[in-house]
Amino acid sequence: MTAAATPAASPATTGEQPGVRLARSRRNAELSLLLLAMALVAAYGATVEANMLDTVTSDFWMPAAALGIVFIGLHLVIRFLAPFADPALLPAVALLNGLGVGFLRRLDLADAAPAERETLAIFAGIGGRQLAWTLASVILAAGLLALMRDHRSLSRYAYTLGLAGIVLVMIPAVLPRRFSEINGAKLWIRVGGFSIQPGEFAKLALLAFFAYYLVRKREVLSLASRRFLGIDFPRGRDLGPVVVVWLISLMVLVFEKDLGTSLLYFGMFVVTLYIATERVSWLLIGLVLFFGGAYLAYVLGESVGGPFANFYLRAQIWLDPFADPLKDGYQLVQGLLALGTGGLFGAGPGAGQPDLLPEVQNDFIFAGIGEEVGLFGLSALLVVYLLIVERGLRAALAVRDSFGKLLAGGLAFTLGLQVFVIVGGISKLIPLTGQTTPFLSAGGSSLMANWLLIAVLLRVSDGARKPVVGGGRAAARPAGGRPEQLHGALTEVIKP
Repeated sequence: MTAAATPAASPATTGEQPGVRLARSRRNAELSLLLLAMALVAAYGATVEANMLDTVTSDFWMPAAALGIVFIGLHLVIRFLAPFADPALLPAVALLNGLGVGFLRRLDLADAAPAERETLAIFAGIGGRQLAWTLASVILAAGLLALMRDHRSLSRYAYTLGLAGIVLVMIPAVLPRRFSEINGAKLWIRVGGFSIQPGEFAKLALLAFFAYYLVRKREVLSLASRRFLGIDFPRGRDLGPVVVVWLISLMVLVFEKDLGTSLLYFGMFVVTLYIATERVSWLLIGLVLFFGGAYLAYVLGESVGGPFANFYLRAQIWLDPFADPLKDGYQLVQGLLALGTGGLFGAGPGAGQPDLLPEVQNDFIFAGIGEEVGLFGLSALLVVYLLIVERGLRAALAVRDSFGKLLAGGLAFTLGLQVFVIVGGISKLIPLTGQTTPFLSAGGSSLMANWLLIAVLLRVSDGARKPVVGGGRAAARPAGGRPEQLHGALTEVIKP
């Protein structure tokens, strides 16, 4: 005789809500990926020591262990405060952040005297400061997750955030040069030995405002005036918001002398507008406005100089960096030589000469790493960035409210655009912009702002992946109070 089959336990009999077991397993997957990322960071540090010291010290694992403790702390915060968040975001960002700290420590080893290298403390030099900034940034991200239990709560402060973003953008422009200018760009607030780049935080505030504004105005902005070459173009009176943001981006280009920040602000607005309306015409209008403004700045810089002179000089260096390879074009030439020297496989971590690159810890860190890890290593780093952007876009597609869709999509695109701008600059695809490479470059402002960006993406993905009690999809209620329209819901005709 055969034993009677025992019915499988169901969520109703176990008392477990649908989706909870899956969420717990994904947190375990996040922890496993995080430990793997820290193992790669430790292996990178050991390879650096082997090439620079001809030995591997017994303390090679300490920077990776310190980072691991910090990131595991954030993992625990996510486990309790955002249990359904995307499990791939934190490990991918931790890997980039850890490799950035490891490369900066490699620069510290190169600067130290040979007799002091084996005993260099983990909190010494640029690498040590970056490790401390990482701790502060992760604490800030955890605090944001604790305060913002629902991403839609940001929409309540949309106009305040928009005003704060504009103020943060304009502060460096109105400050005297000695308090705001570094390497020809007025992007900083410098007081004594302390400096901060407010534009890094402004992009987050402005993006929250853009998302809220476009949710309210997307029906109007989606209206078509005429059709040309198969593309529906908007009405002329609806171009106002785009023209205003275009003028603001030109003001950034003129007064702060920075093409990258100007491109970043204008690009994230136009793409968010495209996500909201699904009109290709807005992308075309945005491209025409931006390139038209950039060309106008180039022509004016050549003829009258003044506030456009810095942009004209950067454009000239981009067109022919070898015309003056020892002065104006020195940084770009050295970056191209570093990438060429690295070849396909690189010289090996710790075996190159990245200290010959000006500002290798900031603007040109991608070129410095490329010399040692080669084209394949850089491609792997770009794939990690692509993974972060893809997971952000996936959260935007999955979340049920329009504000969350625009917010997550805009944040993911902004991160991808910043990587494109810096990589395009060092590879001579576009003029140099002075942007930092997210999570790799030294600096507290960029690191904290980008970790806040990741915290918002984690919160949006948590809302997108969170199961609805009862197995159905409930109507998502935005901060305004009215439920979103349920597309595709079943209907029933009831006769009186």
